[in-house]
Amino acid sequence: MKEKLTCYIIDDEHLAQEILEEYITKVPFLELKGTFMSPLEAAAQIDEDKPDLLFLDINMPDLDGLSFIPMLNPKPMIILTTAYDQYALKAFELEVKDYLVKPFSFERFYKGVFRLYQEQGNRQVPDKKEITAEPKHEQEYIFLKVGHRIQKIATRDILFIEGMKDYLRIHTAKEKIMTLLSFARMEELLPDQDFARVHRSYMVAIDKIVHIEKNRISIADQIIPISETYSDSFYKKLKGLT
Repeated sequence: MKEKLTCYIIDDEHLAQEILEEYITKVPFLELKGTFMSPLEAAAQIDEDKPDLLFLDINMPDLDGLSFIPMLNPKPMIILTTAYDQYALKAFELEVKDYLVKPFSFERFYKGVFRLYQEQGNRQVPDKKEITAEPKHEQEYIFLKVGHRIQKIATRDILFIEGMKDYLRIHTAKEKIMTLLSFARMEELLPDQDFARVHRSYMVAIDKIVHIEKNRISIADQIIPISETYSDSFYKKLKGLT
């Protein structure tokens, strides 16, 4: 019985490839066998190697991922990795195993691949300590779409996050970064124990708080309000950390 799942990456963006490659190297039961820019480039090798798992982008030149899936015989397990969420229904009609919307955290990635590993009956799973400890390493940084690029941001550099209508402005000590993302999605990406929502328009890095006075937080030279909606959960989180 296999101890590892062999996998391929098919994605026409170099940075997206690099992120997946880095994630895969952190998972002890995954073995990366190849990285390709398009389904056409990968097809012959997939037919020869018969990998267990494909990480497959959707929008690619020449042949898109959704059109490629029915051509696979036998069909490996497939996790779609895409910047678009509107193809989810079609994807699951094609019996894909997971649907990861970019940018996705390592924790989300790990949950998906670990579930597949268990489903395949690989009983030589890492011991409990390894499984529970693994996702803690993912949140040293996140990847966010900023304009026409995907930017790597170290979570330790984030001071607070400000809502700006459809955008979020991420404040660090060195720069302010605008990204088209919701607070709900940002909360999924960031480590819950390190960040807290304090207002409909603000999320703060707990370790960057200088002091709190009269439901106002001081971070660097900024004063951030704590709204009534988030007050109870915020103070409970602080109490739990002491």
